[in-house]
Amino acid sequence: MLQPYACLPDASRGRLFPESISTFRTPFQRDRDRIIHSSAFRRLKHKTQVFVEHEGDYYRTRLTHTIEVAQVARTIASALGLNTDLAEAVALAHDLGHPPFGHTGEDALALLMEPYGGFDHNAQALRIVTKLERHYAGFDGLNLTWETLEGIAKHNGPVEAPWNYALAEVNALWDLELGTNASAEAQVAAVADDCAYNHHDLHDGLRAGLFTEDDLCELPIIGDCFEQVDRMHPGIDPMRRRHEALRRVFGVMVEDVIAVAQNRLTSLCPQTVDDIRAMEGPIIRFSKPVYQNLKAIKLFLFQRMYRAPSVVVERQRVTKMVNALFPLFLEQPDLLPQDWQTDVATAKAKGNEGKTELARVVLDYVAGMTDRFAIQEYHRLVAPEA
Repeated sequence: MLQPYACLPDASRGRLFPESISTFRTPFQRDRDRIIHSSAFRRLKHKTQVFVEHEGDYYRTRLTHTIEVAQVARTIASALGLNTDLAEAVALAHDLGHPPFGHTGEDALALLMEPYGGFDHNAQALRIVTKLERHYAGFDGLNLTWETLEGIAKHNGPVEAPWNYALAEVNALWDLELGTNASAEAQVAAVADDCAYNHHDLHDGLRAGLFTEDDLCELPIIGDCFEQVDRMHPGIDPMRRRHEALRRVFGVMVEDVIAVAQNRLTSLCPQTVDDIRAMEGPIIRFSKPVYQNLKAIKLFLFQRMYRAPSVVVERQRVTKMVNALFPLFLEQPDLLPQDWQTDVATAKAKGNEGKTELARVVLDYVAGMTDRFAIQEYHRLVAPEA
């Protein structure tokens, strides 16, 4: 039974290109399935979070991260009486726009694209699902429902103008009401993202040897979880101890979100999804104490993991690759594959706007690369001797 403020599939605002209703699936289930079957989703398996793919098979990729986010989103949405299919669809799509090399690649492309309208991975995800996926006979993109597009655009909160060009293009076609909150389902996907990466970055950082369990025991929440495991399972194998403790950290975050949301929903009594959108801030969030504790954990991860000397060296190496490939393709667009040449020709035909349009075509190509393909292209086109 869904709550009155949940997104009901029968009340969806529909799709940009009208389609007949599926016999066996709701519109949001159909969105979820289209995302899973997209080319951009498959490429996530070779795009990384923090560590570049070749550094180890055990580290999270964008795909494993996305699956974890979707699982958490379904759990939270189900506990709150929300539409689990919509929450899952937004979670599965939330990282489709990420370029190779994680946030390092995004930072590099954002600087390169400053003269041409900028780069933002959320806006790029919208561009992918509305334009760049070209498999269906009747339309470009995946023709997702309004609610899923809204969730991709606003799951982190209202988006203030001026908007990235990719977001502006989609919003011009279909008003996503960017100044309001997203649905509760999309907010769930955003918090699930926080829970997932806080949890797995601790795992990955330990595996990489960037810090130890003793270091983590000095942090809020985590220290208590290790104490619980030691008390209940004295002498446990170290790897099992690590997993048990971090599993409990995960549980603390998820349970806190559910409890806070239940209290706020009971107190505020929203009656429709539009009541959720019109609220001052998000309805789905951590409690203040847990939020403050997570800030301490994130600061630790920033200092000891994201800016660890070995990670910084790798960031510099892959930034050099992106900084070489983007201008190379911009100056020599004939190097792009044949199936991209129609877009190149269209951009060139726009006269004075052609340079900007061409830069956006090149961005679409480079941002779509996996880590391994970007490395291969760099060595093929720029530094074959390396």
